[in-house]
Amino acid sequence: MPDHLCDTPLNGRNRPDSIANQALPGIDDAMMEQILENIHQTPMGRVLQRIASLPEVRRQKVLDVRRRLTTGDYDLDEGLDTVIDRVLEDLTA
Repeated sequence: MPDHLCDTPLNGRNRPDSIANQALPGIDDAMMEQILENIHQTPMGRVLQRIASLPEVRRQKVLDVRRRLTTGDYDLDEGLDTVIDRVLEDLTA
């Protein structure tokens, strides 16, 4: 069984922290700095930046919608359309 699927320790093999500390072949510190500086200019970088700027989950609102769904007091189709429209507006703004 692979180490990541069992309860036995990895003894330093293939642990995420040990992998992250290894140098990437062919990439020096200056190149890595340039990659990190330019990541926000890529489409994926802009999406990640936008996601990071979103507000925290409003727990009370989530619980209220969940309760309304359970009791049948929430129009799911209308609610989903509204949410999708807002998400698309936020992403394209």
